[in-house]
Amino acid sequence: MTTTTATDGGVGPLLRAWREQRRVSQLELALRADSSARHISFIETGRSRPSEEMVLRLAEHLDVPVRERNALLLAAGYAPRYPETPLDAPALDALRDGIERLIQGYEPYPALVLDAMYNVVAANRGILTLLDGIPERLLEPPLNAMRLTLHPEGMAPRIRNLRAWRGHLLEQMERQIALRRSERLRALYEEVAAYPLAHEDEDAGAELEAAVYFALPMRIEHEGRVLSFISSISTFNTPMDVTVAELAIETFVPADPATAKYLQGLMS
Repeated sequence: MTTTTATDGGVGPLLRAWREQRRVSQLELALRADSSARHISFIETGRSRPSEEMVLRLAEHLDVPVRERNALLLAAGYAPRYPETPLDAPALDALRDGIERLIQGYEPYPALVLDAMYNVVAANRGILTLLDGIPERLLEPPLNAMRLTLHPEGMAPRIRNLRAWRGHLLEQMERQIALRRSERLRALYEEVAAYPLAHEDEDAGAELEAAVYFALPMRIEHEGRVLSFISSISTFNTPMDVTVAELAIETFVPADPATAKYLQGLMS
């Protein structure tokens, strides 16, 4: 991913940018990091060079993504702390095995694993069921979940409440762009946001009002039926590797008994 890199100004301007983006004052950050507002000011203006420990401490309290913490360390003159291990490396065998067991155990309900660019790195049979009939060119690797969902030749024509679900996905991407400040993610957002609506779903509001949902569902047609799902996203706690930090497991919970019963029968 394209991320923030070291600048000629050193680590100070980068830390200031993260602090301002998080809307935290120098005093508040100093209190969180057991420092002083004066010292934070000196770091941001380049009058003081922070220790490696201080860079990591400030990054932690500013909720800076792991990849960007490496960029801060480089800008401060230190070596990166967090490796970026390829997902297919032997060192991540246990992780891959655990992920596969998790999403397969979730069947017959859909589940998949995404990287920071919303590329699908693993999926179970529940997801594959929903992709029946999608044009092959949209299924060529790397398979991108946002393109696949919102493209007018992808899943979009099948989503009954497309306008609401599209809005949810775009808002999700906006939050990730603000968190990661990735140019590639911004380019993907602009691409999928420009896709035309595959259809107008004027009747979706009335249909949603007729049922009680505990969260916004994705209502999608499959072989003449309308299935309803609630999406849930999980990430790894305190990751020490860039690759692992950027993985997300998305599961789709049946939003009504009819969907659950249909999928159970489909996989039996």
